[in-house]
Amino acid sequence: MAHSLSAKKRIRQNAKCRARNLWRKRQIKHQTKAVLKAIQAQDVATAETEFRKTCGLLDRVATTSTLHRNTAARRKSRLSRRIRDLKQKASNN
Repeated sequence: MAHSLSAKKRIRQNAKCRARNLWRKRQIKHQTKAVLKAIQAQDVATAETEFRKTCGLLDRVATTSTLHRNTAARRKSRLSRRIRDLKQKASNN
């Protein structure tokens, strides 16, 4: 248990920061699931609009210390590859 005032304050700050980070990560997960759901339904238009929202959210979160910018870039890349494959599959049929 912390005894000094500064240690107690640091505990309070860490709790707020942890809650904020969890909220941001939850937002990313929900938005990513929306993209994946549209991809699974093979709805290209919805997948693209949800992907744009996801990219904006990932870029915003990557500027904070919640998510590293390379992690955000990797997630965007993987989603865009899945959308590209969906488009290619739709154009072949």
